[in-house]
Amino acid sequence: MTKRRAPKIPQTDAVGDETSTIGPERAAALLAAVSRQFDRLDASPLDPGLYLVSTPIGNLSDISIRALFVLTSADRVYCEDTRHSRKLFSAFDIGRKLETYHDFSGEADRERIMSALREGKAIALISDAGTPLIADPGYKLVRDAAAEGISVFPVPGASAILSALVASGLPTDRFFFGGFLPPKDGARLDVLEAVRTVPGTLVFYETPSRIGAALAAVETVYPERTLAVARELTKLHETIMKGTARELAASFEVDPPQGEIVLLIAPGEAATATEADIESALRAALKTARLKEAVEDVSKGLGVARKTAYNLALKIKGEAS
Repeated sequence: MTKRRAPKIPQTDAVGDETSTIGPERAAALLAAVSRQFDRLDASPLDPGLYLVSTPIGNLSDISIRALFVLTSADRVYCEDTRHSRKLFSAFDIGRKLETYHDFSGEADRERIMSALREGKAIALISDAGTPLIADPGYKLVRDAAAEGISVFPVPGASAILSALVASGLPTDRFFFGGFLPPKDGARLDVLEAVRTVPGTLVFYETPSRIGAALAAVETVYPERTLAVARELTKLHETIMKGTARELAASFEVDPPQGEIVLLIAPGEAATATEADIESALRAALKTARLKEAVEDVSKGLGVARKTAYNLALKIKGEAS
């Protein structure tokens, strides 16, 4: 087995520089630990299969040790734009050929990758930034690989969706990711209306040129909900602003946002089910389910106490006897 050279770790201060914020000895210890982790990975070759490698969304230091190892060791690396990905590879001194697989890649390009996978190659796929397939190309390739029983390995890392969500201050227990909102006004309103009842935070990608129109649409559909607009995450000008759609729109008129944007919308207040609602649901459920199952389904579906649903179910059963 050929020993691979660990990628270069970019440094702002030399390890021996007394100005290092963590101290030269600690810096040296950390770099040695990173090297040991890389050596541990290097002790075994990559298994054949497709590796979906997450890459930084801005700050290059967010790359993982495993991601560096896979990008260094894979038989081939496919990316959206070689010019963009070359910056990442140059930063870590990974000198190797990059091949393209993007939105305009056709069946012939996909078949070329599939042929290599069938031959037992280890293939790495990256997007320009973040996690592959999330509003980025790759779905058809993964679908085909999985259908043929070829191993698909996620190499987790940076994600604009999750970074924005956890830093937004909005609920994180449940969320819905809707990709990019449509560019046309009518379609944009239709999408926002369709997810009105989703019981979680709504997350969308947006562009600086369309954020004004997006906020106008949100104000029409959800005028009272709290929003968060996250931009340039992990970069020098990272900003997360919160407010209503109207408040944010007014702010952006003065200072238009730049860079990649994540738009988050707080969930709406769930309507409280009335006794009539619960009774109607129970009557429908009891037509096809036993009492216990009907009570369980209705209590969970309407978010009401099981005891309340059970007592009403007994009442309905009593009427029928």
